[in-house]
Amino acid sequence: AAGGAALAAVEQQQQQRRGGGGGARVGLCLLCGLPAAGKSSLARALRRRLPQRPGWACALLAYDELIPPEAFSPPGAGPQQPAPSLPGWKRSRRELLQCLEGFLRALLTGAPLPGPAQPGWERFLGCCRREGLLAAAEGDTGAASRPLYILLDDNFYYQSMRYEVYQLARKYSLGFCQVFLECPLECCLQRNRLRSDPVPEQTIQLMARKIEMPDLRKNAWEQHSLVLSSSDCIPEDNEQIMNLLTAALENPERPNEEDTEQKEAARAICATSAVHQADQACRRVISQAMQDAKGKNILPSEMKSLAEELNKLKAEFLEDLRQGKTLKTQYSDPATSAISSFQHEATNVVNKYICK
Repeated sequence: AAGGAALAAVEQQQQQRRGGGGGARVGLCLLCGLPAAGKSSLARALRRRLPQRPGWACALLAYDELIPPEAFSPPGAGPQQPAPSLPGWKRSRRELLQCLEGFLRALLTGAPLPGPAQPGWERFLGCCRREGLLAAAEGDTGAASRPLYILLDDNFYYQSMRYEVYQLARKYSLGFCQVFLECPLECCLQRNRLRSDPVPEQTIQLMARKIEMPDLRKNAWEQHSLVLSSSDCIPEDNEQIMNLLTAALENPERPNEEDTEQKEAARAICATSAVHQADQACRRVISQAMQDAKGKNILPSEMKSLAEELNKLKAEFLEDLRQGKTLKTQYSDPATSAISSFQHEATNVVNKYICK
């Protein structure tokens, strides 16, 4: 059974992590789109399909089941009850991600599962049980080496909502992909009206105005994304979906990858700050040196040459500081080291004019 396959995969991956024998192959797949776009139907179809072919263990986590309905009610703050810092639905989404991370940590490292102290855990735990992630093994011993795919079914209409899940995938070196179902608003509204518990139409209309499609050119983290038209039924063995899931599993996200652009920007800021600090200090040194020289009755024409020579010296020191070519002194800070060296050289230049 699919539940036994999922559990066997969990147990095998825990053993691998404890023993250091290779990384667990786990993938997170987001199913995104407007309400009634067909996400849940596709999710259930994939849930049935993946354990059969290509033989992956699979679990479906639907946000509609995991976020309590009261989370969408207006906050009821009173005189003795201050208004919460976050709307209920935002708080519930955050708690859900915390539960998911607690489960992934236990799955991949053998750490204990979160307990009742974790908000939303009992509801999350119940869903995991129904999906077979925590149920007793059902004899499918051949599933022990199977990858595990966790399907997350939600609107995910903001990129920031999807990025939070991507961060988990990167942190734990998981596969990550997203299937975005694009369906005309009117089609979604018509389907929604046929539901036994329809979503308020103004909610769907608001989401349609705010929804943010995957942007592969802007967001490198969305490289494993697929946008499908869901006006018609999407077959569960859709070749594009299967290729996407496979590619994400075979190319897991890398944890703690440094953002090269941010790192270079930070270095540039630090370097600019050091140069600015040194520039201000060198200006003060030159000003004091010129005052000392004036007190020694140096001729005006010589004073002009002295100023030009000191400013040229300052420019050379600042350029060396920009290039990281500061001389080694007793100071570990490059700016302080450059200022100290400049002060020494400036004194030598002034003395040269005084001794003429």
